Amino acid sequence: MQVATNLKEINRRIEDACKNSNRSVKDITLIGVTKYVTIERTEEAIKAGVCDLGENRLEGFREKYDYFQGTDVKWHFIGTLQSRKVKDVIHQVDVIHSLDRISLAKEINKRTEKKIDCFIQVNVSKEQSKHGILPEEVLPFIEKLREYENIRVIGLMTMAPHTEDETVLRQVFKRLASLKAEVQEKHYKSAPCAYLSMGMSNDYEVAIEEGATHIRIGTKLVG
Repeated sequence: MQVATNLKEINRRIEDACKNSNRSVKDITLIGVTKYVTIERTEEAIKAGVCDLGENRLEGFREKYDYFQGTDVKWHFIGTLQSRKVKDVIHQVDVIHSLDRISLAKEINKRTEKKIDCFIQVNVSKEQSKHGILPEEVLPFIEKLREYENIRVIGLMTMAPHTEDETVLRQVFKRLASLKAEVQEKHYKSAPCAYLSMGMSNDYEVAIEEGATHIRIGTKLVG
């Protein structure tokens, strides 16, 4: 597998999706999800031009963070983060994509003296197997987050059902985009909510057409 070849194809598809929705490719951040691959494969991705990397396990994140210190990489923590593990990641991670409870926000706020960029994870599809707050809980949750000065909500994140039914995918992505608009209408200083983290290897083109700004791609990029 050649990561550079995969990246070229993904970028071509991103361009097509942007054309279909009258968007600019400059608005799309590709996060290479390296959670199951080696340091060598991760290095291949970086050399190919991927500068945003996503990990969902603390051990894998710390291993790669330590190895690639000094490189121009932005680190995204995309998995469920236990409150007791916050102290082990908070000073290395750039963006957290899985804020979904007040206890986690409280711990993040306590463990840092700088503002941490966070996506609120929303379980739009309401699947029991998925983490995240429900759509109707988003605004009340953001209201509560205003108490924590080191939390900055830069956007919303969701994981769509694993299906090839494009209608279902679009419904999920449209709902998250609608929620983002509702948050932005409130003009929260602590929650600009400008971004949407949605779309993975099997559905990123649809996600882009529905407003995604951050797509998380693992399998199609690095295997």
